[in-house]
Amino acid sequence: MIARLRAEGRTVIYISHILGDIAKLCDRVAVLRDGRLTDQGPVAEFAIPRMIRSMIGRDLSGLFPARTAPASAEVVFRAEGLGQPGVLENVSLEVHAGEILGLFGLMGSGRSELARAAFGLDPLERGTVVLAGRPLSGTTAERIAAGMAFVTENRREEGLMMEASVADNLSLVAVRDFGRGALALLDRAAHARATEKARTELGIRATGIATQPVKSLSGGNQQKVVIGKWLMNDPRFFILDEPTRGVDVGAKYEIYALADRLAAAGGGILFISSELEELIGMCDRILVMSRGELVGGFEPPFDRERILASAFREVVA
Repeated sequence: MIARLRAEGRTVIYISHILGDIAKLCDRVAVLRDGRLTDQGPVAEFAIPRMIRSMIGRDLSGLFPARTAPASAEVVFRAEGLGQPGVLENVSLEVHAGEILGLFGLMGSGRSELARAAFGLDPLERGTVVLAGRPLSGTTAERIAAGMAFVTENRREEGLMMEASVADNLSLVAVRDFGRGALALLDRAAHARATEKARTELGIRATGIATQPVKSLSGGNQQKVVIGKWLMNDPRFFILDEPTRGVDVGAKYEIYALADRLAAAGGGILFISSELEELIGMCDRILVMSRGELVGGFEPPFDRERILASAFREVVA
């Protein structure tokens, strides 16, 4: 359609984080960063590394940070025989302390359904969920209190209160920690100190977090707020469902680096993504789901063809 419009003599401004599409579709490139035009020119002069440098203001030695610590033998999270007719079929997996476990699958494979069920948002007909040796059979609130965090794939509708301030969103999970007195009134000074500390540590770009609505932030900064609200509760196990969806390449790198820091601190991470490249770049192991079942498991060095074939339930010789 874009090619047809172009052939008709129409002008198209194409805005995207998918740099390969920019290279294929566009005649000229203009790069914005922090509201300023940082670079522009003919697309023939814009290899993807130049686009990245212009977007984030520095060279990116690699798309993924080096992992800083190995996983341990300690099991942080275990799911055993999770089942819900037509949704999940006898799903069992373990995540170790310091491990980033990838979960891959095509649309409708059951990846997000598994995350929601493990977090207690959707019902299970059978199976058990164990966190740090403690069986969890109750509500989502029980899982949060036990040290579980869930970064949903849909931050705008499920992860944030878009009209509320950045600070109020950052403290959503841990707000009770700021109660003061018999009536548990909000200790505003403590709240301000804690949320500003979180903003600084996560590198959230905001002008005034106490009053600025979170909807005014970029996608990458919104996603940092989603992750930050869980970090304020000091969780031990993280479910990250499409954590880099709709963010630019610079913010992706920062989220990857944050995931590495969480794992290096002894947390366990279930990293769910439809982007196979980021799972290969970040994960210690990759599991594959199809039609509600786990159908494959892979360890480095990862074979892209075999992983994709597993998702399609094909056999590669």
